[in-house]
Amino acid sequence: MSKQAAMFICSNCDAQYTKWVGRCLECGKWGTVESARGGFALSEKSQKETAEFSPIKTLTLNEIEGKNAIRIKTNINELDRVLGGGIVPGSLILLGGEPGVGKSTLAIQLSSILPNSLYISGEESTEQIKLRAERLDIKAPNLRLANETNVENISATIKQKFSLAVIDSIQTIYSEEIDSEPGNPNQLRACAVKLMETAKSSNTAVIIIGHVTKEGVVAGPKTLEHLVDTVLYLEGDQRHQYRILRAVKNRFGPTNEVGIFSMEENGLAEVKNPSASFLSERANDLAGNVITCLMEGTRPILVEIQALVTKTAFGYPTRKANGFDINRLHMIIAVLQKRAGLRLEQYDIHLNVAGGLRAEEPAADLAVALAIASACKDKVLGFDIAAFGEIGLGGEIRTVANAEKRIKECEQLGLKKIIMARGTNPNKKSSEKQKIADIKIMEIKTIGEVFK
Repeated sequence: MSKQAAMFICSNCDAQYTKWVGRCLECGKWGTVESARGGFALSEKSQKETAEFSPIKTLTLNEIEGKNAIRIKTNINELDRVLGGGIVPGSLILLGGEPGVGKSTLAIQLSSILPNSLYISGEESTEQIKLRAERLDIKAPNLRLANETNVENISATIKQKFSLAVIDSIQTIYSEEIDSEPGNPNQLRACAVKLMETAKSSNTAVIIIGHVTKEGVVAGPKTLEHLVDTVLYLEGDQRHQYRILRAVKNRFGPTNEVGIFSMEENGLAEVKNPSASFLSERANDLAGNVITCLMEGTRPILVEIQALVTKTAFGYPTRKANGFDINRLHMIIAVLQKRAGLRLEQYDIHLNVAGGLRAEEPAADLAVALAIASACKDKVLGFDIAAFGEIGLGGEIRTVANAEKRIKECEQLGLKKIIMARGTNPNKKSSEKQKIADIKIMEIKTIGEVFK
């Protein structure tokens, strides 16, 4: 193939073609495929001899002087926990989430706390931002506001030495160097790279807000996660008051911490005791309700699993789950039928994790099974009992990590009994004087032992 062989590239998704097409076969856009000469040819720089380049200087670990990054405390303890102790100056942070979940609310609250902050919005005018700040009862007379969509102008503004700059949102800004509309993957990458260079050169922490699309990813393809230092996701159901801030990537701290917030009239408020909040409205004499302990990062959280079992009115029973994986629910139902002898084939089963939380770890399996069995038998298990453990296909109850933390959390909330896998009772490994909890622990090996 000649050096100047023709190549055609889609300006929307970067798909490459050897001939022109009117509609891109990858993204489905019309009129985005344009000609690019020399696409397959090697550049002149790449054809130079490797001897023309000088080797880079390398250092050993002992030769490099260690430096401790000075973090900026936000005074929002839940946010500092997720970030690893605070915001690192010069870092680029991506804050993602579904539209309306509270990303802009959290960003403007943070901007009002830190001195010398800049809030730039491409979606709202400065007057609209002020209205939102007044609604949230934010009083920050020194907070600088601007409405701009050109990333070159934004970078020049950030270089005027701010401690924090918020860009709301990355989908609305563009670079003049890229010939495509805002929100295009090429624009997103170019703007993110420019903002990264600006953050590092000015030592300003930059937070860019990215909306999650219908496919569940930030700005279409996940092209931004590898370009930024930290990726935070704000999760939660808009119909519930609780929000979870989760770190997916963090170059300056752990990625296993979460922050719990509550959407109030004046914005997002910290939830200092999530377990008590999630269990504050539970019923104490209702069949089908079981407490379990989930690990969100290093923090144990008690949540209520609710199950409703009713006689089906159709030939095929309905299984629905809110906050729990539906495929795992089908597996647990099959295990209950085969290993525990429960006849569930003629019953509709509805499962709910109260509070809008998602029970994604396998430790909730045992509580789900007990909730279904309790609702099926119409028997109340008790107000002061909790259960956690993974269920295998053979009906065996498998151990889960951080058993001590889960038991301590149950003790603090006043629970008296715990059902868990056999062989994981930490009280048996310690002396009577060093008991970690004064709770009756019932150890089981299989799901059938619970009903016996």
